[in-house]
Amino acid sequence: MVSVLQNVAIDCADAYELARFWSSVTGHSLDPDARPGDRETQVLMAEGPVLYFNQVPEAKTVKNRIHLCLRPETTRDEEVDRLLGLGATLVADRRKPDGAGWAVLADPEGNEFCVLRSKSDRAAMNS
Repeated sequence: MVSVLQNVAIDCADAYELARFWSSVTGHSLDPDARPGDRETQVLMAEGPVLYFNQVPEAKTVKNRIHLCLRPETTRDEEVDRLLGLGATLVADRRKPDGAGWAVLADPEGNEFCVLRSKSDRAAMNS
């Protein structure tokens, strides 16, 4: 027997607003029943587990032990710029001059995530 991964839970101060941010990041819809002020909601991913946002009273205090890694459809650098425009912040720039590496960003509540090289970025390095 095995377990099936149902969701990725993200504790937060404002479930609805953080879910809206991640809905914009992923291009996937919020739960159709989601409303401002909801203490929990989710982003419905096309494949795999949903992103579940749960409002908690404690603030984030340390680095995430688990984080999301995104592989963009566009280039990594274009996606970093887009996400910064949505309200993310750059935490650590691990991009290298030769095109390798990744960028560590944080969502509006400080949860870290990585933006990896896209398929086209990886292909360009191998040509």
